[in-house]
Parts: sequence; structure tokens; C-alpha cells
Amino acid sequence: MSLRIYNTLTRALEDFSPLEPGQVRMYVCGMTVYDLCHVGHARANIAFDVVQRWLKASGLKVSFVRNITDIDDKIIRRAVENRETVRSLTDRMIAEMYRDFDALHIERPTHDPRATDYVPQMLDIVRKLEGKGLAYRAEGGDVNYAVRRFPGYGKLSGKSLDELHAGERVAVLEGKEDPLDFVLWKAAKPAEPADAIWDSGYGRGRPGWHIECSAMACALLGETFDIHGGGADLQFPHHENEIAQSEGANGVPLARVWMHNGFVNIDNEKMSKSLGNFFTIREVLQKFDAETLRFFVVRAHYRSPLNYSDVHLDDARGSLKRLYTALDLVAPAPVAIDWNDPHAARFQAAMDNDFGTPDAVAVLFELAADVNRTRSAQRAGLLKALGATLGILQGDPKAFLRAGAVLDEATIQQRIDARASAKKARDFAEADRIRKELLEQGIVLKDSPTGTTWEAKS
Repeated sequence: MSLRIYNTLTRALEDFSPLEPGQVRMYVCGMTVYDLCHVGHARANIAFDVVQRWLKASGLKVSFVRNITDIDDKIIRRAVENRETVRSLTDRMIAEMYRDFDALHIERPTHDPRATDYVPQMLDIVRKLEGKGLAYRAEGGDVNYAVRRFPGYGKLSGKSLDELHAGERVAVLEGKEDPLDFVLWKAAKPAEPADAIWDSGYGRGRPGWHIECSAMACALLGETFDIHGGGADLQFPHHENEIAQSEGANGVPLARVWMHNGFVNIDNEKMSKSLGNFFTIREVLQKFDAETLRFFVVRAHYRSPLNYSDVHLDDARGSLKRLYTALDLVAPAPVAIDWNDPHAARFQAAMDNDFGTPDAVAVLFELAADVNRTRSAQRAGLLKALGATLGILQGDPKAFLRAGAVLDEATIQQRIDARASAKKARDFAEADRIRKELLEQGIVLKDSPTGTTWEAKS
């Protein structure tokens, strides 16, 4: 069976074959770096980490671009609130993002471009669109995209222009010809910080959000590439606008396959900062180890809604413990995956069916039962090797089980760093709370003049 992927653009499962044999070019919309990452970000980034891992496991070379949005309205507002430069804020938040992603064993992409490094490419696209009559200059200095002049608008979201029609008075106030039009280049405002403004042929200003991804994707992967991914919340308007910009400028399809991961729900309601019902990754890792959070995400299909709760994470931790118990029973032998093996073949069939991780995880439990029965180091090795394609089961089984499957080393270090920050801020109550929390989870801290070390209670 060849790999089949659900294409949001065609609303169908399709056989996948890359434009260039043996080489996949994939772009995924990354973080807007003004705050800590939350569980929704974990879900999206783990999902596409699994995608690129499986493509590689299938023998394909992957050029994976995941951008960093380091200039937009939210970033500017936060920098002003913090009384710091935009660059200071974004540098700090990028470091925090990778601290979380590394803990979750999310592999680094081939390229992680910052939007601010691609402003010239963005302006090139704006000029192309203006030359083709798809962009116009508004009175206030903005440059807008004329949605109704692009015949294919709405093809990704399945929305007609009539369904999208709304807000004429807002459009007039914003200098738009039509309420559906969106900004390509924003004129600078007097109160905006200097490092959020660029000179251009359109005057001083900065790029709109949507143009950023079009520029970075085309610059690094070409005008047409294989896969474009992101969260379901980006399908409209962000990805719809990317298509309009890129295809309007270049005259060729932007991506052949569009993939979107499902929402994270809390109490059956979409997790959202605006609703205040979200958890940062850092908050979750205070209670659960990073591999448990990753496994919780991986065992659900990437397109399905994911219901977050402590109960579900506790269940994921118990399930992961069962797999590690099998690996603790017998030391896994290093093995290359034989895809003709019945377990490996079923695992491959599951993953080739639109990255069907629920069925693939079920195969892991079958294989764990086989390890328990046969005491075979080869079977244990296969279990570990298949787990690696999902980014799980690579830790030391004894350490995982001894710590009660609560904390891994990266998570422990995060808590030690948080305690050090609390002590530096003279928040000794918080520092004591973190020490006590780790002790309750079997981790003993030892302070010395050179730093803090830890050991697991036996």
C-alpha cells in the first residue's frame, strides 16, 4: 500500500507521490512568538513532527520548513507592554519555544526562517500582485489584496464570496474596496517601535501576516511544493489568503496537498486564549512528563478533535508505562525494521493510511504483548524501532518506571530552571513549592555552590 493523505483542498484521500522522486518539500505554519506555547501548539507541532518522521522512515528525503512569525500586531503590543524591543521579546520567546519543543522530542526542521529576514521577498510579491491588478494602495498607506479579482478565492475553505461577505462599514473605515480584502503591507503608525518598521516603495511600514508565509515558503521550497500543513484554525483565512497571494503572483499552485490537524478541546469546547481555557506546555509539564504529553497527542489521529484533561493524560501515562514495562523486561536488541514482519507490516499499513497513529499504536501494544510472552530481545528491538517513528519509547525503561512515569530528564531540568529563576527573584515560596513537587514525584534535588543536581529516589 502506498502512502495516502487526506487533502483538505480536494476533501479526499489521495495517493501521495512527491513532485521530485524521493524528495518531499513540506511547509508548516509555525509560532507567532510573543508568549509561551500552549497545548494547541504542542498538538500541531507533534502532529507534523510525526508526519516528517514517517516520510523519512518511508525512505524519503524531507526538506521541512517551519516558519517563525516574529513581527505582527500581537508581538508589537506585547513588546510595548513589556517596555522591551521587538527583537528582545522574540529572541526570548523563540528560546522558550525550543525549550518546550525539545522536551517534547519535536525534531528541528530543516529550516526555521524568521519572517523579519524575508521582508524583501514579501515586497517582491506585493509588487507582482500590484502589477497584475490584484493589489491596490489604500488612502492610509496600506496595500491591500483585492479578493474578488482572484477567481479561485474560497477553494480551500469551500466558502463562496457571498458566504464570506460581511462588514462593509468596517471596510470603508479601513480604506478597503471590499470587506473581504486583506492587508499585504501595513503603513507605519506613529506609536510603533522603530524595530517594527521597514522602508519600502510603499512607504514606511511592515508586512501583513499572510504575506509572510507566502514569501518564506516560496523562497525556500519553490513556487510549488508538496505539502502545506497547519492547524484547522489556519485554513481560513490564513491559508486561503496564502493561496490567493502566491498563486495570484506566480500563476501556479502553491501546494499540492494541504493538511490540517484538529482542534484541542477542553470540556468539549475549543481551547482558546480568548476563552481563557488554555494551558501552556510549561504548565502541563509541571504535572506530567513530556513523553506522556507527546503520547497523549500521538495516539489520537491528527485530524480528529483532541479532548484534553488530566484524566486523559493519566490514562496516557498508564498506557505508556505498559509499553515501557515490556522494554524493561528484556533489553531491546538494535534492529533495522523489517517491513515484512507481520507487526511492522500492520504498523506501516496504519501509517500509510493518512498517518493513522491510533491503529499504529494498537500494533505497538500487540508487539509489547508478544515481547512479554516470548522474552525476545529482537521483538523488543522492533517495538523500540517502531516507537522511534512516532518519537516515543526512546528513553531508559528503568528510569521511566522508577520515576513513576512522571518526569523525564528534560522536564526535570525545566523545573530546576524554574526553581532557580524563582530563587533569583527572591520568590522562595515558589522555589520551595517546586522542590516539594519534585520530591513528591520521586526526584530529590541537591544544591551546591556549582548548581543543582538531582537523583531519583530508589
